[in-house]
Amino acid sequence: MMTPQEASKRAFEICQMAPVVPVLVVDDAAVAAPLAKALVAGGLPALEVTLRTEAALDVIREMAGVEGGIVGAGTLITPQDVQAAKDAGAQFGVSPGATERLLAACEEAELPLLPGAATASEAMVLLERGYTLQKFFPAEASGGAAALKAIGAPIPQVTFCPTGGVTPGNKADYLSLPNVVCVGGSWVAPKDKVAAGDWNGIEALAREAAKP
Repeated sequence: MMTPQEASKRAFEICQMAPVVPVLVVDDAAVAAPLAKALVAGGLPALEVTLRTEAALDVIREMAGVEGGIVGAGTLITPQDVQAAKDAGAQFGVSPGATERLLAACEEAELPLLPGAATASEAMVLLERGYTLQKFFPAEASGGAAALKAIGAPIPQVTFCPTGGVTPGNKADYLSLPNVVCVGGSWVAPKDKVAAGDWNGIEALAREAAKP
C-alpha cells in the first residue's frame, strides 16, 4: 500500500526530471521502443502513454524496457485501468480527474498517481487526501496559466503539471509559475514524424523542449 504522500513524492521526483512530459498516443507497438529512445536521448525521460489506443498496453511494455526511460500510463479512469497499466510495466499513472475508487486502486497497486484537477475545490479535495502534486487539466480550456496562477495564490501547498493545450508557444507561461513543476505536451512526438520513423527529428524536438 502506498500513501498519497508517498505517491506525490515519487510523482514529483519523476516530474522534476525534465520540464516536459511527452503525452503519447501510439497506435503501433512496433514504434514504441525507437520513439522512447529518441525522446530519452533528447532529454525527456518521463513518458506518458495514454490508454486511448488498443496498442497502448503493448506500447507501455515495449517502452518499459528502454534504458533511461520511465514510462507511465495516462487516461487512467477505472481500477481495471490501474491494474492493467501496472501489469504492463507502468511506473506511474496520470488521470484526467479523480475518483475515490481510482485513488484507492492506485494506492493499493503502489502506482504513483498524478490526479487531475481543474478547480480550486478539486485541488482542495485531493490535497485533503494527501496529493500535493496534481495535473491541471484541461489547462488551456480551464483558463490557462492565468487561472493556475490564481489557484496557486490561496493553495500554495499544491504543485501542478498542466496538460491540455500546452504548446511550445505557451509552455514558458506555465513553467514560470512557482506552482508548476513541469508541463505535459504532445508536440514532441507529432504523428507525421512517428509515422515516418523520423527519430532524429523527434530527438531534436525533445532536446528543444528539455531546455530550461
